[in-house]
Amino acid sequence: MHHHKTIIIAGAGVFGTAMAERLSWNSDNTVILWSIEEDVVNDINKNHRNTKYFPTHSLNTSIRATSDKQIFRAADCVLLVIPSKVILPFTEEIQSLTKENCMVINLAKGMSDDGAFITEQIPFPRTASMKGPSFAIEVLHGLPTSFTFGGKEADYQELKETILKNTGLYLDYTSDIRSVELMSILKNMYAIAIGLVSGRFNSPNVDFLVYTKAVGEMRKFLSLFDCSTETIFCYCGLGDLGLTSLNDLSRNRTLGLLMGKGFSIEYSGNSSTVIEGSRTVKLMGEITREKQVAKDFPLVQALYRLMYEGENLNDYMAAVFA
Repeated sequence: MHHHKTIIIAGAGVFGTAMAERLSWNSDNTVILWSIEEDVVNDINKNHRNTKYFPTHSLNTSIRATSDKQIFRAADCVLLVIPSKVILPFTEEIQSLTKENCMVINLAKGMSDDGAFITEQIPFPRTASMKGPSFAIEVLHGLPTSFTFGGKEADYQELKETILKNTGLYLDYTSDIRSVELMSILKNMYAIAIGLVSGRFNSPNVDFLVYTKAVGEMRKFLSLFDCSTETIFCYCGLGDLGLTSLNDLSRNRTLGLLMGKGFSIEYSGNSSTVIEGSRTVKLMGEITREKQVAKDFPLVQALYRLMYEGENLNDYMAAVFA
């Protein structure tokens, strides 16, 4: 028996568009992209392309786009693929429009400005988080891709067996939503840390030395935030850290590479490359100091001193290998 689902993807940027393409492979899904960018909406509807983000790729002709928030009334499932800093006001605005049993899944990576987990703030009773090793261009091109689903097991089963059917998107599962959110935040920071030594040494030995230390610190962070330490072994843990920290398509690794080669970086700038990882460095550096556990997180503290307290690159390297 077919179970038709209407999927609204909030955000028609790179990753939202890639997810729309893959979800459209399942003929039981009606996939609609919501965007504030009228040129993107018109391009998708008229030309079946999102030229602004993928100039050379045609999209499935079944995908539609709109800038009208009323579309959320039809949603069985909403995927949040908008910047993390705007998710809370956005979800508060659409709350009254959505069905009571609508599943809302956060794919955005980051914390709110006060350091809270996004899924704990959005005003829906049926929420989840989905993160994993997933470069948007490879998702768009149809390569098998994995995510960790954090949420209720019934929602995991529904997503896996109905919405993701025939899409080549695969899931593992944890009931600990916070741990999935935390892994997606931390991996950007540690990608910078590993990129720094890659830029200086260009050595697999050194990369995996620091990678191993990063895994240990991420597991300690899970404990610090009262999360399940087993999540480190999921796609959102070891998988996403490996993708983000060891592949040159990663913006955060690239930031670390540039710093490791001696380029001067302005950490308070408006570039998304800077904001993702550097904001996490500041936040986690301060949290570990406030909780008086800084000595347990030497990579974080070395990054914090390098980026925010004026230590030089040699000081960073000395701390990393200590």
